[in-house]
Amino acid sequence: MAQLTTDNPKLTSASATFSLPGIRTWGLFSLLILLLLALAASLSLGSVNIPLKDILRILMGQEASRASWERIIWMVRMPGALTAGFAGAALAVSGLQMQTYFSNPLAGPFVIGISSGASLGVALAVLAGGLSLLAAAGLAGTLGLAAAASLGAGFVMILVLFTARRVSNHLSLLLIGVMFGYMTSAFVSILIYFSRPEQIDTYIRWGFGTFGGVTWQTMRVFAPVVILGLIMAYSQAKQLNALILGENYARSMGVNIPRARFMIVVSTALLAGVVTAFCGPVGFIGLAVPHLCRGIFHTADHRILIPAVALMGAVIALAADVIASLPGSINYTLPLNAVTALIGAPVVLWVILRRKS
Repeated sequence: MAQLTTDNPKLTSASATFSLPGIRTWGLFSLLILLLLALAASLSLGSVNIPLKDILRILMGQEASRASWERIIWMVRMPGALTAGFAGAALAVSGLQMQTYFSNPLAGPFVIGISSGASLGVALAVLAGGLSLLAAAGLAGTLGLAAAASLGAGFVMILVLFTARRVSNHLSLLLIGVMFGYMTSAFVSILIYFSRPEQIDTYIRWGFGTFGGVTWQTMRVFAPVVILGLIMAYSQAKQLNALILGENYARSMGVNIPRARFMIVVSTALLAGVVTAFCGPVGFIGLAVPHLCRGIFHTADHRILIPAVALMGAVIALAADVIASLPGSINYTLPLNAVTALIGAPVVLWVILRRKS
């Protein structure tokens, strides 16, 4: 049995096997079934419960028992469900890349400061009057917030990519990302201090996170960027496998370290940046899902882990969205970040306690 072992204490597991393809194929197939079930629950449950048989009729182009159900499915729930699936996959894969890149099981998709940049962009738009400029450019409401977050995330991404070309090691990049986060948080705090209560309320609501802000029109931008980021991530699977044992080992295996680091950072920036721009700073999915998949599949092979965490991330995101919508309740919706934290925090605690033992 071929086996990859490592003595690196920062890795989540001490060994990773690259065999048992049949079991792992069934594992991926099971995750795909769970994804379909989660998608069905997302389309069926909500303030109005729609029977599964009517959902199938609507998806097949037939008439449902009620005409309003067709509008609910196509205009509200299907875009939200697709957004949750894409966002969950993007956050989980970007989190996996960062944990491998920094050899740190507690690294997440926002460790390089992308989320902080998006938050600063939204803060400038909401708290400093930038929304009026965006509205003048035809970007009002949710689309305006997404544009502001994209500009902020893009600015930080450029700084990170510029820095990644010049720092000597990944720990320096990690520290720089943390410093970016501190600086942007300081600017946001200053803006909040001088803002009106209604402006602060809008900013806080954006920070709760939501999968309901993407329409079919904006999906044309959101989905292709996520797919591109996922393809880039999977293309780096062999390089990520080599980086598990450190950069010296990867270099001895013929890996172009600067290019691999650059591609990993670009992929993570695209995935985390587009999700934050359109959905807000959704937390814990990127941190927790990679550990769940390592525990289930007992491997560190990114050729298996990347599709696994993508599927698991989509399942978790859909489940969190269903829980947040409180099926059957019209007047209440839980903050999405509160639900993801309730799911992800126990996993992080499990990782810490497992490492201690």
